[in-house]
Amino acid sequence: MIPKPSHRFLSVLLVPLVSGCTFRGAPSFPIVGAYFPAWMMCGLTGIAVALILRVIFLLTGIDALLSFRLFTYVALGVLTALALWGFVFGPG
Repeated sequence: MIPKPSHRFLSVLLVPLVSGCTFRGAPSFPIVGAYFPAWMMCGLTGIAVALILRVIFLLTGIDALLSFRLFTYVALGVLTALALWGFVFGPG
């Protein structure tokens, strides 16, 4: 029979997993006196870029060539949001 580990033992094992967290706070920026989280700005920018690219793809005829339109535009929006997050809020 295998003995059950105690909660203290588990907490000691889990501490190194969360040791990368810092206490400097979440990245946020003030807009009209209120602090907005940075991920919200990145997400809205990703949505805007995906919409702009859809219009451009429709005007150039590229949209008709796409097999998975929804997946393509979601992926473009996510890539834009992650790139913005990495360049603006990423490590030093």
